[in-house]
Amino acid sequence: MKKIVILSNHHSYTYNFRKEIIQALIDKGHKVWIVLPYGEKVEQLKEMGCKFIDVPLDRRGKNPFKDLNLFFKYIKILNDIKPDMVLTYTIKPNLYGGIICSALGIPYIANITGLSSAIEGKRMMENIASLFYKIAFRKITRIFCQNTENMQYFIDKNINANKLKLIPGSGVNLEYFNLLEYPPNNKLEFVFISRIMKEKGIDQYLETAEYITNKYSDITFHVLGFCEEAYEDRLKIMQDKGIIKYQGMQDDVREFHKISHCTIHPTYYPEGISNVLLESAACGRPIITTDRSGCKETINNGVTGFIIKEKNTLDLINKVEKFIKLTYMEKIEMGLNGRVKVEKEFDRQIVVNNYLEEIETILK
Repeated sequence: MKKIVILSNHHSYTYNFRKEIIQALIDKGHKVWIVLPYGEKVEQLKEMGCKFIDVPLDRRGKNPFKDLNLFFKYIKILNDIKPDMVLTYTIKPNLYGGIICSALGIPYIANITGLSSAIEGKRMMENIASLFYKIAFRKITRIFCQNTENMQYFIDKNINANKLKLIPGSGVNLEYFNLLEYPPNNKLEFVFISRIMKEKGIDQYLETAEYITNKYSDITFHVLGFCEEAYEDRLKIMQDKGIIKYQGMQDDVREFHKISHCTIHPTYYPEGISNVLLESAACGRPIITTDRSGCKETINNGVTGFIIKEKNTLDLINKVEKFIKLTYMEKIEMGLNGRVKVEKEFDRQIVVNNYLEEIETILK
């Protein structure tokens, strides 16, 4: 029996996107610790057989004292457990966990779930980030990248390029997100599923919803997700006007895929691979999304959905109108094509197998 520690930043993401990997490790007899801030999904992880250590972590915060406290807590935890392997996800666990594992001689695997929007296009911040990555990843066992753009970043910065490996994001559980019957054609329903924040394209979605609902009848725009930025008042006003239906945070988005005809994800956030798009396509729903790494990999333009330019409401409106004008059978076919694509390219078992292969090789 080997000891494996997982450093992550959120209970829900860890359970929803990593539980198959965790279960596979437990099934092989390994002892697994999860180290992250407490949330309701922790109880389900504990039921699976995980040990849990509560460590508060501000995912988007830049307070150096909080980050230093996190760093020292990681040191204590890893010193106490003395794991045989550490798996890290997201930026702070990747960086701080990597630095500590390098110093302590612990094998570790990092997963690049996207590069921070704080460094994108900012040369000084990029240089600082690349220096941290070089320090953190100097003795790394494997770096899993979710898209080619992120992978190229590490190659260009000369950060342990021989340890890089491309995986299909977090993959999607094709049994849980099964192919759903396409809803009736008497009215059209669109859905936006994301944290409510500017970089996820919420402004473009809301502007499109206002234009389309004023021009067409029997069309509904749903918004699912919690407000990470101050959009509550705007969402309430638009709901009162009948432009959108704000559904808040939903534990099971499949209930909305059952009634929706298309998922719109106009993000320009630095994604790894968008889980929202994978899950939508797996359920047989066409998708409309941006031509950006993390999104464009999930779509065949005109076949499984439509690609739009980022930050471009007019282009989104044009593509939504193009979708509206498709026949009912064309919409169904588009969704079925998306399901075939994720079955071939984004099955979560591909990701699980990659992890198990790396871990078992190292632990032997």
